[in-house]
Amino acid sequence: MTGAALVKSLLLALPLWFVAARMLPARIGAFARAALGLFLAVAAATGVTLLLPPGQMSYLVSFAIVGSIYAVLTLGLNVQWGYTGLFNIGVAAFFSLGAFTSALVTTRMPTGAAAAFSEQAFGLGAPFLVGVVAAGAAAGVLALLVGGPTLRLREDYLAIATIGIAELVRLVFQNERWLANGPQPLRGIPQPLACLVRDPVCSWLPAPVAAFFEPLAPRDYPYVYLVIATLFVIVVFVVLERAIRSPWGRLLRAVREDEAAAAMNGKDVARVRLQAFTVGAVVMGLGGALYAHYMVAIDYTHFDALYATFLVWVMLMLGGSGNHRGAILGAFVIWGVWTGAAYAVDLVRPLLAAISSDLPARGPYLRLLFISLLMLLILLYRPKGLVGEERFVSRDSSDTR
Repeated sequence: MTGAALVKSLLLALPLWFVAARMLPARIGAFARAALGLFLAVAAATGVTLLLPPGQMSYLVSFAIVGSIYAVLTLGLNVQWGYTGLFNIGVAAFFSLGAFTSALVTTRMPTGAAAAFSEQAFGLGAPFLVGVVAAGAAAGVLALLVGGPTLRLREDYLAIATIGIAELVRLVFQNERWLANGPQPLRGIPQPLACLVRDPVCSWLPAPVAAFFEPLAPRDYPYVYLVIATLFVIVVFVVLERAIRSPWGRLLRAVREDEAAAAMNGKDVARVRLQAFTVGAVVMGLGGALYAHYMVAIDYTHFDALYATFLVWVMLMLGGSGNHRGAILGAFVIWGVWTGAAYAVDLVRPLLAAISSDLPARGPYLRLLFISLLMLLILLYRPKGLVGEERFVSRDSSDTR
């Protein structure tokens, strides 16, 4: 195994370790589960790196990155719908706002010839983490502004209102060129820790760590970003798990099940709904920031309602609303189905052409039809998703499932 293959396999082992540690049974103990999960993850990552061609490995890593970003979005929606029952069809609003905010905060104002073709309201050149925090804050502020007047609406009216908000945000970024270059892409979004794959490696790293990353080339950067995206998924998952298993989480479920009963017990239902809506929006903003720094260049077309809202809902429905593990599982399964459907459409293009010369051009719509039918089947035959909601009660400071 070459030095580059060794480094890539170890980077790939981190997300696999997270998955393995969650899939192994809890009865074997936390330490044994972590150790066994690490062993399985390293073995699987090494085997995949050695057996798969470089092109397939690149696709697999890219798939995992986008799946992780969707997992963050699905976790945010799970707080709103899965635990509180808020019918938010405006995921795209918070997703896009987080992406553009992080991009504006971390890029620098265009200068020279670039200034004639690229406009933006500001460019602070701040570090990646500052951009991520700003993205979450901007999405949270938007949620607070729109949550007050809309969260008192019934579910169907709330859905209509959030759709309108998402479309409003998209149109603002599309038409106001001074804000984020309007219909043209906002380019030059920095990639965090990109110096790990450059020569020389990041100067601030200790010599042994820098030597570890030296075999990597710039084309290997997705492996680094996969680790970053996985860490965000882990942090968001752990924080939300602790929040849901706290008294606040029980209050969310109480409001979801019976608002009148919660109000009769002295709970401020409107405030609780606004809190859940804001927390979910902040998480969606973080997902937007991750997306922007992975894509490097973004525009309003990236946040179409199909990709930024509808797919997220299908992911949550399939995985299982009210369960964070189910939300993550649904994100990866549906993203796999969505990308796999593109290959399936390519395979049937000759058959479509034999039926009618117009059908091959309409191939992309078959993906939409397939996902729509899949969601219908989920609602009919698996309404609780692949992983149903966890039922647990709290005993002092610990939870017993």
